[in-house]
Amino acid sequence: MAITSELRDDGVRVVTMSHPPVNALTVQGWFDVAAAMDEASADLDTHVVVLRAEGRGFNAGVDIKEMQRTSGFEALLGANKGCFAAFKAVYECAVPVVAAVHGFCLGGGVGLVGNADCVVASDDAYFGVPEVDQGALGAATHMARLVPQHLMRTLYFTARTISAADLVQHGSVLEVVPRERLDDAALAVAGEIAAKDTRVIRAAKEALNGIDPIDVNKSYRFEQGFTMELNLAGVSDELRDTFVDRQSVDKQSVDKQSAGTEKVT
Repeated sequence: MAITSELRDDGVRVVTMSHPPVNALTVQGWFDVAAAMDEASADLDTHVVVLRAEGRGFNAGVDIKEMQRTSGFEALLGANKGCFAAFKAVYECAVPVVAAVHGFCLGGGVGLVGNADCVVASDDAYFGVPEVDQGALGAATHMARLVPQHLMRTLYFTARTISAADLVQHGSVLEVVPRERLDDAALAVAGEIAAKDTRVIRAAKEALNGIDPIDVNKSYRFEQGFTMELNLAGVSDELRDTFVDRQSVDKQSVDKQSAGTEKVT
């Protein structure tokens, strides 16, 4: 797994998440995202951040398999603290954060994007918070920054997803472009911001956070309390085991189909 950070000559810092196969981040991965954002804040040569990912999708949330391999609540507590740190670092980054989203953006991915300042997406991008299917709560705070309240509740209760194209209509996604143009589109917006006086932009970021009607850090922390309750009740373990077992069965099915295809070929 790698969270890389590269500062370009134009003042745009590109932070890339790469954790195959689906960018479901481990506990350490979430803290690494937070560290990259903190580095951007502290570096006065950084005028704006582009948060992007390599692989099949932007982010699939928490690495549930890591959680199920760990006894007790160590991994759960680590994931809670790591996600909180990452989301908070994006929101409180001293410079604007442009999220470049492709493929799936689920759970913790919505936490990152919902706290970003600008969102550009590819035409295959979609967003969702499937937490209820996995015995957890969280990221409703951030989904509510992407869609109106009643739609957020419907998406949350049903675990449905919503396309990037639909989010353009709600004003939360700036533009949708073909996958091959995503990086260029994100860098174009970031370049506009980077060209401004960074002293003014940094002041503007702090000012806009200061007038935000919702305290996103406090709101998300409140959600996490219910996740802990569900874990203590044993509900979360049961649903996560079902999720992991289902993934294992699906993988075996795909492997068998691939083997059959190879024989026919």
